[in-house]
Amino acid sequence: MKKSEVIFKIELDDNNVPETIQWDATDKPGDLDFTKAISIGIWDDSEKNTMRLDLWTKDMPMHEMKMFYIDALGGMAQSLLTATGDEAMSKRINDLCDSLGKELKNELSGG
Repeated sequence: MKKSEVIFKIELDDNNVPETIQWDATDKPGDLDFTKAISIGIWDDSEKNTMRLDLWTKDMPMHEMKMFYIDALGGMAQSLLTATGDEAMSKRINDLCDSLGKELKNELSGG
C-alpha cells in the first residue's frame, strides 16, 4: 500500500504567533514551499464533528485572508458536489462565495 505524508513546519515568535509556515508533501516535487496560511478540517468520527487547525502568519494582509477563506469555501462546494452529488447545496455555497467575492471587491475598490 502506498503511503503519503504532508508536513508543515511553523516558525513562531515569542508570543507563539506564526512568523513563517512551510509545507511539503511526499508527492510534491521540489523543496519546502512557503505559505501565509493553512486551514485543515479533520472529521472526528467518534464525536461527529470537525476539528480545525487554522494558522496564518502575522504578515498576511487582511484582504488576502478574506480571499483565502472565500476560495476555500468554493473548494468545499466542489468537494461536496464530487463526494455527494448534491448540486443544490454546492450551488448555495458557490452563490455565497460569489456574494462575498463581490463584497470584498467593493471593499478593496473603496466602494
